[in-house]
Amino acid sequence: MLRAVMVTCAFVVALNTSAVTGATPGVSSTEIKVGGIFPFSGPASSIGLVGRAVLAYVQSINDRGGINGRKINYIAYDDAYSPPKAVEHARKLVEGDEVAFMFSELGTPGNSATAKYLLTKGVPTIGIVSGSSKFTNVANFPLTTTSLVSFNTEGKIYAKYLTRALPNTKYAILYQNDDLGEDYLNAFKALLKDDFDKKVVAAAYEISDPTVDSQVVNLRSAGADALLVAGTPKFAAQAIRKAHEIGWKPVILLNYPSSSVGATLKPAGLDVSTGVVVGTITMDPTDSQWNQNEGMQNYRAFVERYLPGADIADANYLFGYTQGMLLEQLIRRCGDDLSRENVIRQAKDFRNLVLPTVLPGIKVNTSDKINMNYTQMRLQRWTGTHWEQFSDVLDALSE
Repeated sequence: MLRAVMVTCAFVVALNTSAVTGATPGVSSTEIKVGGIFPFSGPASSIGLVGRAVLAYVQSINDRGGINGRKINYIAYDDAYSPPKAVEHARKLVEGDEVAFMFSELGTPGNSATAKYLLTKGVPTIGIVSGSSKFTNVANFPLTTTSLVSFNTEGKIYAKYLTRALPNTKYAILYQNDDLGEDYLNAFKALLKDDFDKKVVAAAYEISDPTVDSQVVNLRSAGADALLVAGTPKFAAQAIRKAHEIGWKPVILLNYPSSSVGATLKPAGLDVSTGVVVGTITMDPTDSQWNQNEGMQNYRAFVERYLPGADIADANYLFGYTQGMLLEQLIRRCGDDLSRENVIRQAKDFRNLVLPTVLPGIKVNTSDKINMNYTQMRLQRWTGTHWEQFSDVLDALSE
């Protein structure tokens, strides 16, 4: 069982209490401290499940004896999707807990708020769970790598798909009013250029809004035949359900953060969600086509042991598990040199890394110029019972 302790509004896993020694903060002969920040509570708590899975995967690593003789002390705090709390926790992780580096910090608002502080302190921020295009600027974020295809690039993939599938209609975009949602909006502007104002009608919502019902009703009145929801699972589920209730039948596309069957499609209604299109990088753990896949079999066994009672249909757990495997690969590659300089060096030197729960054909490739762990996606459509892939691997670098 995963050992977790609640401290104020924080989740902490204290997997080893060895003293920190040596030149690199958080590294001793027996452990390495790594920090994380997630919305375990608050309006985006559904995606905070990624953090729970990372914690559980780290526990599994330590149960196997750790890596190169060291246990991982992964310390994860709850920011409730609040930027000020994220900053508070980042300071505590660096100055109080003395972590060696940050891993898998989740959420565009929190990452935006903590980025300058962590860069000033020289702390690598590896595999952040944000697709904000600004983080892909290696010059501005030299100590960062990302674990989502950039929202801007994902948005261009969707825009290109719609212009081919529905060339003579309007497109509606319901977007979260922050960097996350605006990146998708800007992607459509970049692809459609002068046609944007004629072909797109958009409505924003705040993360604090109780529902997006009124926005969906207004978007329907514009006569759009397609709806892109660029936000988080709670609001994506509401949008699907509301469109159904008012008899609107657009082609619905969801951004990757809202693509979970358990977190989005189930609350909306699995039958109601039939036809929904998403771009994704990971397998669906409920899809029988992966029953004989070794990577998926290992994942299901992991959930049974380390996340008993978890909804296997919730892809946020699978993404966190996949992140855990990435962390394991990184620390193994570092060997005994766990300096911050080597951590970022190795994080930017993955070559054709295949993680066993991602879709076939998708690989992790990073370099000094490319800090995105994932630059590829595949489009899939919900049939009412499972996802059906209907595109080849789409590479962000060529879109």
